[in-house]
Amino acid sequence: MPTPPLVELRDVTKRFGAGPVVLDRINLTAGEGDFVSLIGPSGCGKSTLLRLIAGLTPLTDGGVTVCHQTPDQAAAELAFVFQEPTLLPWLTVTHNVGVPLQLRGIGREQRLAISRRVLELVRLGDRGAAYPRQLSGGQKMRVSIARALSLSPKLLLLDEPFGALDEMTREHLNEELLAIREHQAWTAFFVTHSVAEAVFLSNRIVVMAAKPGRIHAEIAVPFAYPRTEATRLSREYLDLVAEVSRLLRSVEEASQPVHA
Repeated sequence: MPTPPLVELRDVTKRFGAGPVVLDRINLTAGEGDFVSLIGPSGCGKSTLLRLIAGLTPLTDGGVTVCHQTPDQAAAELAFVFQEPTLLPWLTVTHNVGVPLQLRGIGREQRLAISRRVLELVRLGDRGAAYPRQLSGGQKMRVSIARALSLSPKLLLLDEPFGALDEMTREHLNEELLAIREHQAWTAFFVTHSVAEAVFLSNRIVVMAAKPGRIHAEIAVPFAYPRTEATRLSREYLDLVAEVSRLLRSVEEASQPVHA
């Protein structure tokens, strides 16, 4: 018997109040270990889709299952990394990482042990006593990822976590994220505006169109893991980036209003 998908969206539709349809009949699945990137024009509902999977926004119509449960029932199985690190400035790095563990009632010693372990994973083991104001933008995002990983999630949802970082920092963090994935075998949904980032990270790319938000195409990424700088320099990688970029450009052009 085939393994049921870890995440399944069935005819998912979303509108806010009496406004226009934001997402229109989305059908999408992800199996264990998938890394799915969502790309598309601004306003196509990528972030809204992530929030529906997380149970942070109610559905208008359709169904979502996560780990064979509703998103609310599966809350303990998933973690969300937002665009901004949202660290508490009065807490050290170690204690910021431990916040969700504390909310789940995990004792102090165990929280500290887990926090230190995941900080080592994101290469911040020596920064546990620092405060957010003492960190660079890339380091703050590493802490945010460590905080999510402290929960040992089966599903990791990432909403443009590296969008505000410079290109070099972004590439390093892409490589680190995949290295962490080798230690923690989670499934990921990743929202990005960067085609190159989507191709580097994913085994599947979902291209969305706007007005209303819908799935336009899905592309399989054939490169084996682990991926490195050599992956970015390969002809196959560059060709796929160009192919996906052309597809995205055609979607963006189709969503532009026609002027008489």
